[in-house]
Amino acid sequence: MSAPETTQTPTPFRRRIHPAWIVAAVAFLALVGAAGFRAAPGVLLVPLQNEFGWSTTVLSAAVSINLVLFGLTAPFAAALMERFGVRAVTAVALVLIGAGSALTVLVNQSWQILLTWGLLIGLGTGSMALVFAATIANTWFAKSRGLVIGILTAGSAAGQLVFLPFIAVLAQDSGWRQASLLIAAGAFAVVPLVLMFLKNSPAAVGVLPYGATPAADDGTAEAAPADRDSAGPRRNAAVRALQVLKRASKVRTFWALVAGFAICGATTNGLIGTHFIPSAHDHGMPETTAAGLLAVVGIFDIVGTIASGWLTDRFNPRILLAVYYQFRGIGLLVLPLLLSATVQPSMIVFVVIYGLDWVATVPPTAAICRQVFGADGSVVFGWVFAAHQLGAAAAALAAGAIRDATGQYTYAWFAAAAMCTIAAVISATIRKHARETDTVPVPA
Repeated sequence: MSAPETTQTPTPFRRRIHPAWIVAAVAFLALVGAAGFRAAPGVLLVPLQNEFGWSTTVLSAAVSINLVLFGLTAPFAAALMERFGVRAVTAVALVLIGAGSALTVLVNQSWQILLTWGLLIGLGTGSMALVFAATIANTWFAKSRGLVIGILTAGSAAGQLVFLPFIAVLAQDSGWRQASLLIAAGAFAVVPLVLMFLKNSPAAVGVLPYGATPAADDGTAEAAPADRDSAGPRRNAAVRALQVLKRASKVRTFWALVAGFAICGATTNGLIGTHFIPSAHDHGMPETTAAGLLAVVGIFDIVGTIASGWLTDRFNPRILLAVYYQFRGIGLLVLPLLLSATVQPSMIVFVVIYGLDWVATVPPTAAICRQVFGADGSVVFGWVFAAHQLGAAAAALAAGAIRDATGQYTYAWFAAAAMCTIAAVISATIRKHARETDTVPVPA
């Protein structure tokens, strides 16, 4: 008698609002809360240098550690979400981010900033990486996955938009410690919402994924990863993540995505996210003005990423990737010519275009992972995202060293532009029908 009740449950929700959209909304807010630190390093580098006398290289090393852990934690976080549920992993991640940000106000030696910015916040943000968006989309949605990933990815941009202007003003007027406490408060504030409303799977509330039908037998209504793996033999999250990496490493498409996404990370979080404000400051631009420009990047990032998700549902994702990377390379090539003490119209054009392109690469990359690797797609995307953050870490450290050695960032911008052209070529060579030629069987 209980079976008919379970089958009929989805109908009332669909007439009003499917629970998947509530989960997506809470996930969006969680990503906003976790994104506060992403806006911080570029704003806080100069105040920390002024107070403690630390070099750009030392502070860039702290950012690099953060980015490395941000990336390497992601695939294991995806497996942990499958094993223990999205809600628990997300709540713990937000607590780590909040604790790391709050403890930063106590630092007075360089190794301590490596511990707070690097270790604690790196582990927290890594568990809340873009793989979180892919996991939510793959678990809760049978259709419109590209759009949902685009919306959730825009949550990070929205976080930058929300926090960056306030962090810049606090750092200038009240001090960088107050800015750090703001970031901590943003992360802690979302935890209760996550615990109350972020359900682990559609089965937990007695519904099917959005867009799925009870009669689907072709995988459209497949079980959520957390449910599937809790019933199967794969219980160790680390083993699960490494097994997926072993299978994926045999596929040419995986390495193409890894190379492209490493360059993506280098040219976003690594360079612009970390060094745009110090570089603008070198040219005489006030830090609050440069922070405002990055906030505009965040505004257009939201638009660009959601639009990219919509396009990914309709067009070949490899072509989208090639176009995105090439446009980014053109922007970086001309950036050294645009930096000045005042904001010129040409800089506004750059900020708009770069914002539209900032993480537009995420929906097509996640879509290719899903197409090629099926049920392993979220964990594979975690490994691809790890490459993104390793590229970002290398670029953040290298750009800081270039600045210390030459007194400017020009060579870093030119090198990044060249790398974007390489990423565009690599993306264009991904096989159009990778599903038929490259798919790795998933063991039962």
